[in-house]
Amino acid sequence: MSDTGALTTIKLAWQALKVTLAHYRKAPLQAGAILLGVVLAVTLLIGVKATNDNAINSYREAGEALGQQASLFITPKARGASLDEALYFQLRQSGIQALPVISGVLDDAQGRQWQVEGSDIIAALGTFEQRGNGRNHLPLNRLLAGEPIIVMSDSLHQGLKAPPTLSLGGRTLEVLALADSQQLGNRLYLDISLAQQLLKREGTLSYIALFGEPQRLKERLKQNGLPLDKLNISEQDKGAALTALTRSFHLNLNAMGMLAFVVGLFIAYNGVRYSLMKRRRLLLLLLKQGLGRRALMLALLLELLLLVFIGSASGFILALQLSQWLQPMVALTLEQLYGATLLPGNWRWQWLAEGAGLTLIAALLACVPLYLELCHQSLAQNIQSHWHAHRHRSMHKRLFLIGVALLALTALLYPLSQTHQHSLGLMGLLTLAIPLLLPQLLQSLLGLLARLFPSGLSKYAIADTRELVAPLALAMMALLLALCANIAMNTLVGSFDKTLRSWLDTRLHAELYIRPGAGNMANLEHFLEQQAPGLAHFYQWQAPFYAKGSGNTLEINLISRDADSIARTTALKTPAQAQVQGAPNQQQQALQTVIQGQALAISEPLALTLGLAPGDKLSLCPDKDCKTPLTLPISAIYYDYGNPKGEVLLAQSLWQELKLPTEAVSLAVSGIATSAERAKGAGLTSIAALERALIQELGLSPIQVYSQQKIRDEAIRVFNKTFSITLVLNTLTLLVAAVGLFSAVLMLTQSRQASLAMLRSLGLTRGRLLSMLLLQMLLVVLLTCLLALPMGAILGYLLIHKVTLQAFGWTIAMQWDWLAYGRVVLLSLLCCILAVIVPLYWQSRRSLVSSLQQEVL
Repeated sequence: MSDTGALTTIKLAWQALKVTLAHYRKAPLQAGAILLGVVLAVTLLIGVKATNDNAINSYREAGEALGQQASLFITPKARGASLDEALYFQLRQSGIQALPVISGVLDDAQGRQWQVEGSDIIAALGTFEQRGNGRNHLPLNRLLAGEPIIVMSDSLHQGLKAPPTLSLGGRTLEVLALADSQQLGNRLYLDISLAQQLLKREGTLSYIALFGEPQRLKERLKQNGLPLDKLNISEQDKGAALTALTRSFHLNLNAMGMLAFVVGLFIAYNGVRYSLMKRRRLLLLLLKQGLGRRALMLALLLELLLLVFIGSASGFILALQLSQWLQPMVALTLEQLYGATLLPGNWRWQWLAEGAGLTLIAALLACVPLYLELCHQSLAQNIQSHWHAHRHRSMHKRLFLIGVALLALTALLYPLSQTHQHSLGLMGLLTLAIPLLLPQLLQSLLGLLARLFPSGLSKYAIADTRELVAPLALAMMALLLALCANIAMNTLVGSFDKTLRSWLDTRLHAELYIRPGAGNMANLEHFLEQQAPGLAHFYQWQAPFYAKGSGNTLEINLISRDADSIARTTALKTPAQAQVQGAPNQQQQALQTVIQGQALAISEPLALTLGLAPGDKLSLCPDKDCKTPLTLPISAIYYDYGNPKGEVLLAQSLWQELKLPTEAVSLAVSGIATSAERAKGAGLTSIAALERALIQELGLSPIQVYSQQKIRDEAIRVFNKTFSITLVLNTLTLLVAAVGLFSAVLMLTQSRQASLAMLRSLGLTRGRLLSMLLLQMLLVVLLTCLLALPMGAILGYLLIHKVTLQAFGWTIAMQWDWLAYGRVVLLSLLCCILAVIVPLYWQSRRSLVSSLQQEVL
């Protein structure tokens, strides 16, 4: 094409674009439907991406509260133990720049739990000079004087709408908001002396952060003769370990965001198709007036580009607000599960470019075939010929065959999927296959129903409903996807809830669990012998260690318990329980080998990470180099839902052989009587009375003493927070699909004004017409909901038995939640009713003649 021809084409396309935009001024609903789909798609996609990116960025950049990132961390070897603050003073005297930190959980007056952190304020501010603004806004004189002041970030203060005072640990504290740049994240910050008092841990620290060049710091530590063999020293990894640990969590969020994006695109595509159908006569007239086909194609592409840009820009603004709303939920989940601290996020222009680019590519792939077919049709072609039913039915059959092929491919690849990334790929194939099956299944089911009705209005209504499948297909596909995702997620959440409760029943065998802190176990035992004699005692030892298996070395939690606790509280996955009566109990035999120190038991997450099974060997190492390993066979794998790290359980004899700390980190007591038993004189004491005595007389913090019920409540609370973000995204996806259904039914009902007016002119009353339309739409939605049940169950099965198992190492018994499914179906039907009633109300305000004229216009 010459330059002159190209310029002419562009000018003609510009004139055609003006005509199409003028059409939207007369029919804003059509443009609104397209924009609605794009806005919803971009909002959910970028909202989730912004939340994930900000979280991952926080892992890399988060430093100490009010300070910069540390280079080394000194922590106690035993989990739950504390450091003596005298070590910090030794480091300072040696000239090493260090920061003492104590952290813990405090309850407020309403029973809510808050994660607090205290450090030496002067030492924290002294780690850098570039953030002097924080120093100016801190009331240093009041903080150093020990006044009850608690500090939080501006973002957290505004998000929580925090009151001017907060009651923690029995004391009323003044709340002070500080700039987000001070690295507080979601932490509540106190001066270290006040934090030690509130946590009842005077003279102890959680860890010490060191600043400087790591290798030089390690050399100086060795030169100063510090007891490094009793301490754990780790380097700052810029969030690498936390990023790897949370990868599965963020991948699942991205998958939910992408699903919502696809549902939104279905809505946008349905709007484009409807708009082209309504403008077909106009576009043919433009071609007959001499507009070139290339110019028309260019005009349609420019129109699509404009709509995508407007929708993406609007969606980007809403996405930033959505991210601000989602981030507190993600922060709480990551804090509870992984101990992560999230900093306030910043928005980036790249997100807008990514959202708009991905939306434009998807829109072009979906719409260009429609545009090409429209631009190359014959000028003499009848306006309705392209929309004949047999064309749609032929297309539906092809889509059905493609869907069946994708299902078969998923079934073939299922046994080969060994990682959660591969399993998410299988879920992607299944997610593509499910909506492709829907139009043909609806046609077939409606055809079967038509045979059950005699001739008359009912048979006409069913036959007419079959004709509605084609224009409603995209909206129904989007609804089906959202329903399947909702059913799958509700199945996962309900199943995990029951599995977790069952596991807690096995795991918690004592009434009270106590962590007295380093050096306090002897005092605790003496107190219990004096105040509550006769109680059964159960001990647990714990220390960070390394495990090497299948060529990989991982940091783990090494656990040892007394023999009775191992036998009673270890819920084994393998070997499986014998199903034949009288057969030898392999589980008891496996546990006996662990109790006797002949073998190890490992947690399910560790077994899946290292690819180990009973009979394999595992090496236990005191350090990552693993130069002096203790190698033993694995006799059993046990369920573990409470630890993101791998866990190895061994007998006390092996614990002593490894020369690990002899003092237990926790003590559980059993035999505390109930109220009824105490009334009969059989009880020793009450759980609440013993808990109060331990706190008051031994000076323990409430977070060091947990009753069985308190542990259960805390576990369920963490569980609910873990899935809160995915449930919110799932609900948003369903609402997006409901909006799409409303939009599609609204446009369809408007386009049927002439045919509906024809029925009224033939004598059909308005009441019967409304009933027929409602039943038609409800029938299509109800059939879609019924088809979603088995398809959602398949998706849930894959989510539970593949993705969750491989990503988190959790075996979950699949359970159905019929009540949740009923709520989802009810929401869909309610949306359908509203979508039909609104346009019918609008039509009822028009004269019958005006509606009949739509057939001509």
